Amino acid sequence: MADDVLSQIDEKVKNNKVMLYMKGTPDFPQCGFSAHTIEILKSYGFPFATDDVLANSAVRDGIKRYSNWPTIPQIYIDGKFVGGCDILHELHERGELEPLLKAAFEK
Repeated sequence: MADDVLSQIDEKVKNNKVMLYMKGTPDFPQCGFSAHTIEILKSYGFPFATDDVLANSAVRDGIKRYSNWPTIPQIYIDGKFVGGCDILHELHERGELEPLLKAAFEK
């Protein structure tokens, strides 16, 4: 079962230019960090996929093992782990997030 969850996560990360594992949904985030991450991503207008870790405890545990990162939300751009809300916020503030997003969608 654990390997199955990790392969499902891997497939979503690789098949979506921007993949966000979060608590809740974009319309109803269930924590402030997830809400702030959604706010940042929406400000750029690029499409992104999400997965609600609260809906599936195996995914909630699996994503932490997949990235070796203990917290949620987790953002992946172009198949690569970027970080959590704090890192995304820093990239946004420094003007480094938009080039990452543009590069992912130019491929």
